[in-house]
Amino acid sequence: MDIHQIFYASFWIIFVIAFFVDFKFTGTNHKTLSVKSALAWTLFWIVIAFIYNGFIYAYYPDNDTTHGHTGQIMALKFLSGFLMEKSLSVDNLFVFILIFSSMGIKEDNQAKLLKLGILISIVLRIVFILAGMSLVNQFEWLFYVFGAILVFTAIKMIVKKEEEEEVHPEKNAMYRWASKLFPIDTTTENFFSRKNGKFHVSYFFLVLLVIASTDVLFAVDSIPAIIGIIREGAKGTLTIEQENFIAISSNMFAVMGLSSLFFALKGVMNSFHYLKIAVAFILLFIGFKMLIADIPFFSEFMEQHHYLSFFVILGSMVVAVIASLIRSHRLKKEAGAELF
Repeated sequence: MDIHQIFYASFWIIFVIAFFVDFKFTGTNHKTLSVKSALAWTLFWIVIAFIYNGFIYAYYPDNDTTHGHTGQIMALKFLSGFLMEKSLSVDNLFVFILIFSSMGIKEDNQAKLLKLGILISIVLRIVFILAGMSLVNQFEWLFYVFGAILVFTAIKMIVKKEEEEEVHPEKNAMYRWASKLFPIDTTTENFFSRKNGKFHVSYFFLVLLVIASTDVLFAVDSIPAIIGIIREGAKGTLTIEQENFIAISSNMFAVMGLSSLFFALKGVMNSFHYLKIAVAFILLFIGFKMLIADIPFFSEFMEQHHYLSFFVILGSMVVAVIASLIRSHRLKKEAGAELF
């Protein structure tokens, strides 16, 4: 077993363990985490990701057939991909919260649906990313298509009004299809039931379909975003196997601990008003870079400045969080002043 296989195997071992720990101890059908505990678990999983990336930086050997310090470049791209995918995951969880609220799902039943939604998200991201990386390697022109998709998505996020962020299940195609095809059983917490010899689906199953449809949308956004980060300025440095490894590992570490992050976000949801703007700006930045990637000056510049995307992503997130906290503090102060 070579060093690449060791890193790949260790990643999957860590991820599987983290997956079961997060699902076992961070909320059950009848118990949810406090915000403090949820934040502690979230920080713990982020630290695990950073430690793993530290091992990539320190111990991944340089390629014999390519130029550059392989471990350093992979570690930087891991961090950039991790931050990008974590921000998309946070946005995904915000949508989960809106779905539960708009569809009247009680807290006692949210954990089960949440975990299944996260599981669907993980599977979709793995399949979509591997498929996307494979297609780009075979058809280079798709790189520009993905860049255009990111730019379009970013602009749509920026111009979308707050009232358009609300979830309307009755407009969801999968929800409408299932509710018309099968009779609905509103008395069970199971997904399926049989009454009078007829097959029924439950309301909770319809909610899961709405969640799954949003997972598809976020997975589609995730493909061009991670490909743009991995492929940027890395020609002649990373092999296809290494690109796939960083794309998958950074993405999976980003969704590691989403169950605990969900309960943390529920308590501070209104405190991150500018997060979506930051995500939109990052997607716009990555998409624009993909569209001009083959311009000689730009290509040479990015090869010499691998760290640029990382600092743009990190800086955008930091600015968004600080601006959101300042806004939240100002609103609380104004609300307090109105009481007197």
